[in-house]
Amino acid sequence: MPVLAIAALPVYAQTNASNILWGGLENNISTAIGLGNKDPREVAGSIIKVFLGFLGIIAVVIILLGGFKWMTAGGNEDGVAEAKKLITAGVIGLIIILMSWALASFVVNQLYNATSI
Repeated sequence: MPVLAIAALPVYAQTNASNILWGGLENNISTAIGLGNKDPREVAGSIIKVFLGFLGIIAVVIILLGGFKWMTAGGNEDGVAEAKKLITAGVIGLIIILMSWALASFVVNQLYNATSI
């Protein structure tokens, strides 16, 4: 009667997420392309935060510009109206940027939690 040989296959249920992502070659990849070996989810989150930070700075500068125009209007109604429009646009932009930051943070955190092993 013939004897059957059965080999057990490895199970990858408990492997490190970085090993699955980079295939254990993260050091070779990072030296070959000259970039770091950070998780792509973290890189995307960092890029979004930096971009929204720059937009926030622009919104604050618009608000300050509106305040400067208001102070230098000298009682001119047209100048004051233009300054009010700038301040209103800056505040609305800042609110939109903050809401975008909150949404992006939520999505990136949920993506990270859902895909981390």
